[in-house]
Amino acid sequence: MECPWVGVLGRGGRETASHSGRLGRLTQILPPPVPRPVSLNLSRVRSRHERGKGHLEGWTTSFTLMLNLGKSGLRVSCLGLGTWVTFGSQISDETAEDLLTVAYEHGVNLFDTAEVYAAGKAERTLGNILKSKGWRRSSYVITTKIFWGGQAETERGLSRKHIIEGLQGSLDRLQLEYVDIVFANRSDPSSPMEEIVRAMTYVINQGLALYWGTSRWSAAEIMEAYSMARQFNLIPPVCEQAENHFFQREKVEMQLPELYHKIGVGSVTWSPLACSLITSKYDGQVPDACKATVKGYQWLKEKVQSEDGKKQQARVTDLLPIAHQLGCTVAQLAIAWCLRSEGVSSVLLGVSSAEQLMEHLGSLQVLGQLTPQTVMEIDALLGNKSHSKK
Repeated sequence: MECPWVGVLGRGGRETASHSGRLGRLTQILPPPVPRPVSLNLSRVRSRHERGKGHLEGWTTSFTLMLNLGKSGLRVSCLGLGTWVTFGSQISDETAEDLLTVAYEHGVNLFDTAEVYAAGKAERTLGNILKSKGWRRSSYVITTKIFWGGQAETERGLSRKHIIEGLQGSLDRLQLEYVDIVFANRSDPSSPMEEIVRAMTYVINQGLALYWGTSRWSAAEIMEAYSMARQFNLIPPVCEQAENHFFQREKVEMQLPELYHKIGVGSVTWSPLACSLITSKYDGQVPDACKATVKGYQWLKEKVQSEDGKKQQARVTDLLPIAHQLGCTVAQLAIAWCLRSEGVSSVLLGVSSAEQLMEHLGSLQVLGQLTPQTVMEIDALLGNKSHSKK
């Protein structure tokens, strides 16, 4: 599989030569693997966010690779920070600030949210943190998603009215003049595609967003939006947000690469750990401090304890020897595995502590070790490799 990587090692990091070879050659631009999964051998430098808080005190580095978002000119970190479940809900505002700061100081520039997350509290928390930090607006990328905005019929969906009013509401909560990308958070059969594309073009022309994308759309729907944009001289979507992990792979592996080559649509993927299923912490039980215990996420607890969930956990256990061989955790292996897919510009991380974030950032050091042979071993254990229907 050809890999589209071109690398910059974080904000202010060493620029590398362009790279378009196979995964095995990524070692030319990635740091060497670490012998201990969570200890990232960081340079001991006083960070700007130091507030005397133990694990955060005095450590900073910059090593996140930057990639173009699809075939657009927008550069995003290959690992982004998501706010689903965590911001405004599972974690305190203080912890959220720590996470955003650690991510930013380690080269992450992509922060994702949505109007529906914690009924708007996630956007509000993110906006308050960004305002307090005073970082240059040009140095980071903010994305939000529009569909579920309120209880009224006119506060949901992808009508021109809700796209414009919903985005304005998000901007008010974020305390920003614009977002870099606004996503349609699912397709809307009740809204004509022309209306959706015209509304997205309008908010971009008005300076409320710089790009637009889709989330959980089918390949056919994305192509329809692209064709509509070309037909009426409107602005097409630049990327799709899609779920991708060991147990959800066909769309990202078989459908989206074709869109990437044909129309330049890139992929931002989410849930690399399958809503925390891909860790070794469950073992048939649900710990108190995990997403499955958060109010409103009973479905996740049921998923973990279902027969399919138990089978997936068994597969995760089977992967542990490979993770140990590479000197990483199974979570790092899973995130690196997601990054290997063609056309994927960024993988969104959902974390609830700085330690967890640091562990996940370490997945970049695993990526260069995912040789074709290692990927084949993973595929054999999973037994669900996607195959072309041609």
